[in-house]
This record gives sequence, structure tokens and C-alpha cells, in this order.
Amino acid sequence: MAQPGLVVTRGTTYENLDNLAPAFREQIIARYEGTRLGRQELSAEILEDVEGALWTRQTIEDCRVHTHPGLARIVVAIDPAASSKKQSNMTGIVVCGKDENNVGYVLEDLTLRGQPDEWARAAIAAYHRWQADRIIAEANQGGEMVSHTLHTVDENVPVDLIHASRDKYLRADPISALYTQGRVKHVGSFPELEDQQTTWLPGDESPDRLDAMVHGMTALSLTSDWLLA
Repeated sequence: MAQPGLVVTRGTTYENLDNLAPAFREQIIARYEGTRLGRQELSAEILEDVEGALWTRQTIEDCRVHTHPGLARIVVAIDPAASSKKQSNMTGIVVCGKDENNVGYVLEDLTLRGQPDEWARAAIAAYHRWQADRIIAEANQGGEMVSHTLHTVDENVPVDLIHASRDKYLRADPISALYTQGRVKHVGSFPELEDQQTTWLPGDESPDRLDAMVHGMTALSLTSDWLLA
């Protein structure tokens, strides 16, 4: 693909559905949609592992499930953007839970780019929808203003502010290890989050969805290797 003059043409299975048997959607699309194989074979994406990344596509695929058991705890984790301009980073919002066996589950990715009132409402709506225990928010961007924004929308929602002072690689590495051990599951498919997981390298700009997920899994105390100052 990197060779000069090479042209890449893409065509997805969805563009060709009119020419396929009706049973194809049930037998093939329903089975592989959202998986790594499905993204490649159905959506015509080229997915490659990045050397040095903490996650591989196969590791995440091995951790994918369609349902989750009863959950002992659920949190909504937020990685707020520094500003709400059109060119600003997105605000990471990821719902995470854990079961009685201390296995973590990524339940929903609601990451968006918007005004503080918008991401606060989205996070609080998820808090109520999932009957979560609390909201976890990184306080590095805005400090107490993050808590104030959330409580302006719902004054009763419990909010824990965390100050992520450790290196991002050191924060994410223990969570990556949990995936390798099969102790974190993805309930369904989260393409944008999974792309960040498998392409982010130490020294790169902090990714919103990934940061929120790491904060959420850390707050669930799945590992004792994480320390927050």
C-alpha cells in the first residue's frame, strides 16, 4: 500500500447486499459484524497491529463477549477535553463494570466532542441508565470545574475526581495486562476505542476513549498495580 502509484479501492459487503441471499445477513453478517474479521471482510478495513502498542487486535478479539453476568459495580469514567472548540479533543466517556469474580467489562462508549453541558448530560444519563455506583472524572483538565459541571446537571450524582499524575504508559500497562489474562471483556464491539488501544504508543498524544476506559477499570480495583497521587 505504501508503494508510489498504488491505488486502493474499497467496497464493503453492505454495498452489495442486494446481490446476496437474504440468509447471508443472518449467517455471516450477524456473526461477524463488529469483530476484527468482520471489520476486515465486511467493512473493507485494513487492520494492522502497531509494534510497541499495549494491545493487539487478537488480544481484544479474544476478550470479546456478547453478554455480561450480573455486575457487582459499575462506573462511568470521563476524560474531559481541555476545551470545546471544533478542533478540540473529544471528551472520553466509557461505562465499565466488574462482576463478582473481579472480571472487568467495557459496557458502552459514549465519547463525544461538545460543550461541558453536553458531555455532562451524556455521562449522567449513562449513570442512571446503567444504575452505576458513581462517576469517575479526571481532574487534570479543569479540576473542581468538572465536578461543578456534573452537579449543575444533577446535584445528587456521586463524583470521584482523580488526578492522573503518573505516566500514561504506566497507568495503561496494568490494564493491558488484565486483557492478556482474560480479566477484561468487551461486551460487543467498540471500533473507535479498539483502534486507540491498538495504535497508541508511549509519547503519543493522550487518546480520549482509551484514557476514560483506563480510568474506569482502575477505579474498579481490578489490579493493585495502579496508584493515583
